[in-house]
Amino acid sequence: MNDTLTFRYTIDGDDFTRAGEASSSVKNKLKQLGLDSDVIRKVAIAMYEGEINMVIHADGGEITVSVSDSDITMILADRGPGIPDVDQAMQEGFSTARPEVRSLGFGAGMGLPNMKRYTDEMKIDTVIGEGTTITMKVYI
Repeated sequence: MNDTLTFRYTIDGDDFTRAGEASSSVKNKLKQLGLDSDVIRKVAIAMYEGEINMVIHADGGEITVSVSDSDITMILADRGPGIPDVDQAMQEGFSTARPEVRSLGFGAGMGLPNMKRYTDEMKIDTVIGEGTTITMKVYI
């Protein structure tokens, strides 16, 4: 593939009806590129978890996915409140999701742990009151 392919998605905050569309689109594009199914699965899970977090906790944001010969990089940048305690947020089961979000079946506190579990690299940059940018990589 010699060139890097880039896909961009805008995620709407609080729009659960469209949540998951970006990760589904990326999954389909990676299949069309003929990438390994395990790589596609990891990217789809990590991106879906991040996308849902953007809907639940932030007022949406932007996702940029770059596919190169060596890796798939996902940059998720939101306009949310920021993460006050990243170490706590990384604990399985910890959640700040509102009760109405939990009643929809979301907010179980597995988003960030699953994002880390299914990627080869993950970096969280967060500023309280401004938002969070998460960069994840899956090696091909």
